[in-house]
Amino acid sequence: MAVLNFTFCCSKLHCLPPSKPSSPILQIPSSPQVRTQYKITDDSPISFSESMSKVCITALVSASLFFAADPALAFKGGGPYGSEVTRGQDLTGKDFSGRTLIKQDFKTSILRQANFKGAKLLGASFFDSDLTGADLSDADLRGADFSLANVAKANLTNANLEGALVTGNTSFKGSIITGADFTDVPLREDQKEYLCKIADGVNSVTGNDTRETLFCK
Repeated sequence: MAVLNFTFCCSKLHCLPPSKPSSPILQIPSSPQVRTQYKITDDSPISFSESMSKVCITALVSASLFFAADPALAFKGGGPYGSEVTRGQDLTGKDFSGRTLIKQDFKTSILRQANFKGAKLLGASFFDSDLTGADLSDADLRGADFSLANVAKANLTNANLEGALVTGNTSFKGSIITGADFTDVPLREDQKEYLCKIADGVNSVTGNDTRETLFCK
């Protein structure tokens, strides 16, 4: 945006350099019927073109510093297929619903009450992130990494977690897993035991019974 403003500034205002002894003339585009000219005196300490150039450059630098100061406003980087900075950020309550965020990097981010409903998150990393109360219903989480993540009180209704990585202290306490597909998810025995107590439903996409994907007895 700042670069565009700089181009606009120097293209719309015809800054004529003082190449001749006579006073430079600044022409500002107006209506077809009226053309306004402004004359700048030779005794001006700085030419108008130099002044405008400095103003434009100052605006460019200021804008760059403004966006650099707040990564949430810059939204550049992140995963190889994403466009936002999502690693190590406080994204509490942010709406990612329906988004395609394949292999997006959410490592160590705070994602409390974030909305991922229906999002495509294949291979996304939630390593050591806080997903407390997040909505992951209908999300495609195949191959996602939930190592050390806090997924407590999250809504995993009808989510597809096939092949997701769940190790360490990953917590699902208080979560809703109705219709969730845990096929090939390497759960610890205590995690599996807890999830089997609350498991029910069938995933509408894969057709797999939640309890069967958890090998509940």
